[in-house]
Amino acid sequence: MRLTRLAGAVTLGYLAGTFPTADLVARRVSGGTVDLRAAGTGNPGGANAAKLLGAKAGSAVMAGDVAKGALASGIGAAVAGPLGAHLAGTASVIGHCFPVWNGFRGGKGVAASVGQCLATFPAYFPIDLGVAAITASSPRWRQRAFAATLASSTAWVIGGLVWWRRRWPNLWGPTPSPALPAAALVSSGVIAWKFATARPPTPSPSRAATVEAAAA
Repeated sequence: MRLTRLAGAVTLGYLAGTFPTADLVARRVSGGTVDLRAAGTGNPGGANAAKLLGAKAGSAVMAGDVAKGALASGIGAAVAGPLGAHLAGTASVIGHCFPVWNGFRGGKGVAASVGQCLATFPAYFPIDLGVAAITASSPRWRQRAFAATLASSTAWVIGGLVWWRRRWPNLWGPTPSPALPAAALVSSGVIAWKFATARPPTPSPSRAATVEAAAA
Protein backbone atom coordinates (compact mmCIF):
# COMPACT_ATOMS: atom_id res chain seq x y z
CA MET A 1 0.00 0.00 0.00
CA ARG A 2 2.83 2.38 0.89
CA LEU A 3 4.66 1.66 -2.36
CA THR A 4 1.45 2.16 -4.32
CA ARG A 5 0.99 5.60 -2.79
CA LEU A 6 4.58 6.57 -3.50
CA ALA A 7 4.26 5.36 -7.09
CA GLY A 8 1.08 7.39 -7.41
CA ALA A 9 2.86 10.47 -6.09
CA VAL A 10 5.65 10.03 -8.65
CA THR A 11 3.20 9.51 -11.50
CA LEU A 12 1.06 12.52 -10.61
CA GLY A 13 4.15 14.66 -10.08
CA TYR A 14 5.51 13.71 -13.49
CA LEU A 15 2.21 14.42 -15.20
CA ALA A 16 2.00 17.83 -13.51
CA GLY A 17 5.49 18.60 -14.78
CA THR A 18 4.48 17.82 -18.37
CA PHE A 19 1.80 20.53 -18.42
CA PRO A 20 2.71 22.58 -21.54
CA THR A 21 2.87 26.04 -19.98
CA ALA A 22 5.25 27.49 -22.58
CA ASP A 23 3.31 26.06 -25.51
CA LEU A 24 0.01 27.47 -24.29
CA VAL A 25 1.47 30.93 -23.62
CA ALA A 26 3.25 31.00 -26.98
CA ARG A 27 0.08 29.96 -28.79
CA ARG A 28 -1.94 32.62 -26.98
CA VAL A 29 0.54 35.44 -27.55
CA SER A 30 1.68 34.62 -31.09
CA GLY A 31 -1.46 33.00 -32.44
CA GLY A 32 0.47 29.83 -33.09
CA THR A 33 3.19 31.40 -35.24
CA VAL A 34 6.01 30.90 -32.72
CA ASP A 35 7.26 27.49 -31.61
CA LEU A 36 9.65 27.95 -28.70
CA ARG A 37 11.21 24.55 -29.42
CA ALA A 38 12.14 25.63 -32.93
CA ALA A 39 13.13 29.27 -32.37
CA GLY A 40 15.64 31.17 -30.27
CA THR A 41 17.47 28.82 -27.95
CA GLY A 42 14.95 26.07 -28.59
CA ASN A 43 14.12 25.90 -24.91
CA PRO A 44 10.40 26.07 -23.97
CA GLY A 45 11.06 28.14 -20.86
CA GLY A 46 10.62 31.62 -19.48
CA ALA A 47 13.89 33.09 -20.77
CA ASN A 48 13.31 32.02 -24.37
CA ALA A 49 9.68 33.11 -24.18
CA ALA A 50 10.75 36.54 -22.94
CA LYS A 51 13.29 36.84 -25.74
CA LEU A 52 10.85 35.89 -28.50
CA LEU A 53 7.47 36.99 -27.15
CA GLY A 54 8.19 39.72 -24.61
CA ALA A 55 8.68 40.09 -20.89
CA LYS A 56 5.03 39.47 -19.98
CA ALA A 57 4.98 36.17 -21.83
CA GLY A 58 8.27 35.16 -20.24
CA SER A 59 6.95 35.97 -16.78
CA ALA A 60 3.76 34.01 -17.44
CA VAL A 61 5.73 30.94 -18.54
CA MET A 62 8.04 31.17 -15.54
CA ALA A 63 5.16 31.59 -13.08
CA GLY A 64 3.34 28.63 -14.59
CA ASP A 65 6.42 26.41 -14.41
CA VAL A 66 7.10 27.38 -10.78
CA ALA A 67 3.47 26.57 -9.99
CA LYS A 68 3.87 23.13 -11.59
CA GLY A 69 6.69 22.19 -9.23
CA ALA A 70 4.89 23.51 -6.16
CA LEU A 71 1.57 21.90 -7.07
CA ALA A 72 3.21 18.56 -7.80
CA SER A 73 4.91 18.58 -4.40
CA GLY A 74 1.63 19.42 -2.70
CA ILE A 75 -0.14 16.60 -4.49
CA GLY A 76 2.65 14.22 -3.54
CA ALA A 77 2.33 15.21 0.10
CA ALA A 78 -1.43 14.63 0.02
CA VAL A 79 -1.02 11.21 -1.60
CA ALA A 80 2.02 9.81 0.20
CA GLY A 81 3.16 12.19 2.94
CA PRO A 82 6.55 13.95 3.20
CA LEU A 83 8.43 11.42 1.10
CA GLY A 84 5.72 11.66 -1.54
CA ALA A 85 6.19 15.43 -1.62
CA HIS A 86 9.90 15.10 -2.38
CA LEU A 87 9.38 12.35 -4.95
CA ALA A 88 6.58 14.21 -6.72
CA GLY A 89 8.56 17.46 -6.75
CA THR A 90 11.52 15.79 -8.41
CA ALA A 91 9.19 13.91 -10.77
CA SER A 92 7.72 17.25 -11.87
CA VAL A 93 11.19 18.49 -12.81
CA ILE A 94 11.74 15.30 -14.81
CA GLY A 95 8.32 15.69 -16.42
CA HIS A 96 9.10 19.28 -17.37
CA CYS A 97 12.45 18.30 -18.87
CA PHE A 98 11.22 15.12 -20.56
CA PRO A 99 7.48 15.42 -21.30
CA VAL A 100 6.09 12.31 -22.94
CA TRP A 101 3.58 14.39 -24.92
CA ASN A 102 6.33 16.28 -26.77
CA GLY A 103 8.70 13.46 -27.62
CA PHE A 104 10.55 14.01 -24.31
CA ARG A 105 11.72 17.43 -25.55
CA GLY A 106 11.10 19.84 -22.71
CA GLY A 107 12.65 22.73 -20.85
CA LYS A 108 15.62 22.81 -18.51
CA GLY A 109 13.61 22.43 -15.31
CA VAL A 110 14.93 25.40 -13.34
CA ALA A 111 11.56 27.08 -12.72
CA ALA A 112 9.90 23.77 -11.81
CA SER A 113 12.67 23.13 -9.29
CA VAL A 114 12.04 26.57 -7.78
CA GLY A 115 8.44 25.49 -7.18
CA GLN A 116 9.68 22.23 -5.69
CA CYS A 117 11.95 24.15 -3.32
CA LEU A 118 9.15 26.54 -2.36
CA ALA A 119 6.88 23.64 -1.39
CA THR A 120 9.36 21.22 0.18
CA PHE A 121 12.10 23.51 1.52
CA PRO A 122 10.48 26.88 2.27
CA ALA A 123 12.96 27.67 5.06
CA TYR A 124 15.73 27.74 2.47
CA PHE A 125 13.71 29.45 -0.26
CA PRO A 126 14.79 33.05 0.61
CA ILE A 127 18.42 31.90 0.45
CA ASP A 128 17.73 30.28 -2.91
CA LEU A 129 16.31 33.57 -4.20
CA GLY A 130 19.35 35.40 -2.83
CA VAL A 131 21.78 33.10 -4.62
CA ALA A 132 19.77 33.47 -7.82
CA ALA A 133 19.71 37.27 -7.48
CA ILE A 134 23.47 37.43 -6.93
CA THR A 135 24.26 35.32 -9.98
CA ALA A 136 21.69 37.15 -12.13
CA SER A 137 23.07 40.57 -11.18
CA SER A 138 26.60 39.74 -12.28
CA PRO A 139 27.35 40.07 -16.01
CA ARG A 140 29.94 37.33 -15.66
CA TRP A 141 27.40 34.88 -14.22
CA ARG A 142 24.67 35.91 -16.67
CA GLN A 143 26.94 34.90 -19.52
CA ARG A 144 27.51 31.54 -17.88
CA ALA A 145 23.99 30.32 -17.18
CA PHE A 146 25.13 26.73 -16.73
CA ALA A 147 27.72 27.69 -14.10
CA ALA A 148 25.24 29.95 -12.31
CA THR A 149 22.67 27.15 -12.24
CA LEU A 150 25.25 24.70 -10.88
CA ALA A 151 26.17 27.14 -8.13
CA SER A 152 22.53 27.59 -7.14
CA SER A 153 21.85 23.84 -7.30
CA THR A 154 24.92 23.04 -5.19
CA ALA A 155 23.78 25.51 -2.55
CA TRP A 156 20.31 23.89 -2.57
CA VAL A 157 21.73 20.42 -1.96
CA ILE A 158 24.11 21.63 0.75
CA GLY A 159 21.26 23.54 2.39
CA GLY A 160 19.20 20.36 2.47
CA LEU A 161 22.03 18.47 4.13
CA VAL A 162 22.53 21.19 6.75
CA TRP A 163 18.82 21.49 7.59
CA TRP A 164 18.49 17.70 7.87
CA ARG A 165 21.61 17.16 10.00
CA ARG A 166 20.90 20.09 12.30
CA ARG A 167 17.17 19.36 12.47
CA TRP A 168 16.26 22.96 11.80
CA PRO A 169 12.58 23.88 11.33
CA ASN A 170 11.23 24.05 7.80
CA LEU A 171 8.21 26.37 8.04
CA TRP A 172 5.29 24.75 6.16
CA GLY A 173 7.50 22.17 4.46
CA PRO A 174 8.09 18.55 5.52
CA THR A 175 10.37 17.89 8.48
CA PRO A 176 13.90 17.75 7.03
CA SER A 177 15.03 14.18 6.34
CA PRO A 178 17.55 12.48 4.04
CA ALA A 179 14.92 12.76 1.31
CA LEU A 180 15.37 16.56 1.28
CA PRO A 181 18.97 16.71 0.00
CA ALA A 182 18.45 13.54 -2.06
CA ALA A 183 15.53 15.06 -3.96
CA ALA A 184 17.47 18.30 -4.46
CA LEU A 185 20.43 16.31 -5.78
CA VAL A 186 18.37 14.32 -8.29
CA SER A 187 16.52 17.41 -9.54
CA SER A 188 19.82 19.28 -9.84
CA GLY A 189 21.35 16.38 -11.74
CA VAL A 190 18.50 16.36 -14.25
CA ILE A 191 18.80 20.12 -14.74
CA ALA A 192 22.58 19.87 -15.17
CA TRP A 193 22.11 17.15 -17.79
CA LYS A 194 19.67 19.33 -19.73
CA PHE A 195 22.07 22.27 -19.69
CA ALA A 196 25.03 20.12 -20.70
CA THR A 197 23.20 18.50 -23.62
CA ALA A 198 21.23 21.55 -24.84
CA ARG A 199 21.67 22.37 -28.51
CA PRO A 200 20.11 25.24 -30.48
CA PRO A 201 17.44 24.17 -32.95
CA THR A 202 18.58 23.35 -36.47
CA PRO A 203 17.01 25.69 -39.04
CA SER A 204 14.74 24.00 -41.57
CA PRO A 205 16.05 23.89 -45.18
CA SER A 206 13.61 26.61 -46.23
CA ARG A 207 14.66 28.81 -43.36
CA ALA A 208 18.34 28.24 -44.08
CA ALA A 209 17.76 29.16 -47.74
CA THR A 210 15.99 32.35 -46.71
CA VAL A 211 18.88 33.34 -44.46
CA GLU A 212 21.41 32.65 -47.21
CA ALA A 213 19.39 34.66 -49.72
CA ALA A 214 19.13 37.58 -47.33
CA ALA A 215 22.88 37.48 -46.68
CA ALA A 216 23.61 37.45 -50.42
